[in-house]
Amino acid sequence: MRRITNYSICCLMLSVFWVGFSQSQKGVWLTDVASKALDSRENIKQTVQRCKSIGLDNIYVVVWNRGHTLYPSKVMQKYFGVEVMPRFSKFDMLQTLIEEAHAEGLHVHAWFEFGFSSSYQEADGGHILRKKPNWKAIDSEGQLVSKNGFQWMNAFDPEVQDFLLSLITEVVESYNIDGIQGDDRLPANPSTGGYDAYTISEYEKEHQGESPPENYRDANWVNWRASRLNLFAEKLYRTVKTLDSEVLVTMAPSIYPWSKGEYLQDWPTWVKNGWVDQIIPQVYRYDIASYRSTLEANLESITENEKHLFVPGILLQVDDYNPSKRFLKRMVQTNRDLGLTSEVFFFYEGLKKHTSFFTKTYSKM
Repeated sequence: MRRITNYSICCLMLSVFWVGFSQSQKGVWLTDVASKALDSRENIKQTVQRCKSIGLDNIYVVVWNRGHTLYPSKVMQKYFGVEVMPRFSKFDMLQTLIEEAHAEGLHVHAWFEFGFSSSYQEADGGHILRKKPNWKAIDSEGQLVSKNGFQWMNAFDPEVQDFLLSLITEVVESYNIDGIQGDDRLPANPSTGGYDAYTISEYEKEHQGESPPENYRDANWVNWRASRLNLFAEKLYRTVKTLDSEVLVTMAPSIYPWSKGEYLQDWPTWVKNGWVDQIIPQVYRYDIASYRSTLEANLESITENEKHLFVPGILLQVDDYNPSKRFLKRMVQTNRDLGLTSEVFFFYEGLKKHTSFFTKTYSKM
């Protein structure tokens, strides 16, 4: 009887936690690109204080970028002989951020930004694919998959999947982390890929020896590959929860259905099957009409009962672009009008361009 009572209490506590999390979460992405927010303990302390002062309670920090971890990794040392991105070799950035954020009551999520991408603007795929050429994602022309400047590992290869999972496992086991996050590259693979020997063989086994269509946009071919990544999304979720049930698994994919057609990300299926604790689509638009229509369309991809898992990603800065104060306010207000109480901003440096909005207006919305 006592076991049942204790179990009931635990369930009640967990449900209270989830209600609070879904209602209050407001976050920001921290990157190592175009920012020095992570370069020292003092910078991290200032970053945490800024986030807290404007009511942001969740920090999504990049830990995997351009073929390197931003924390000291035994996995990377074993596979590639490079423990950490050289820029962060003098101190443990992730541990420092966790310490400073937790001291102020903020949550930290390890954001595996590069996912299955191995490099950026390196024709050969960078140091990972130079050492592991069999990990390459291959297109219909037999070439390394490269899209928008990013080169890709083969997301369908079990060995590549195990490598990514080993990095995620390492973070969950080594740090007092609050969450793990994938994005438009995890789980993902450009739909131009899938023409490597392994993936073709797997397809042929299920299609009476028939080879995949040459047209990479063929609907059935897209669905088959997306279903493979769905299985990985499930495996990732279950792996994390087995290690620590309290660690959240969130994803920040591209908008749907573009995400599926271009990157094989069928994220409504992840939500439907309970393979994410929260979905944070990148609703990055440059005018309010496009923002609202895109947001409404993506909300139609999930049920009303799943809506509490949905948090829009808002573009706050990229290169020289920042939204106007009016546009920023209207995006947040649109979220509220549609019954959404939270958002995550990309990225931290943009907060500085809108100090007045965040200190005087945002907390009241």
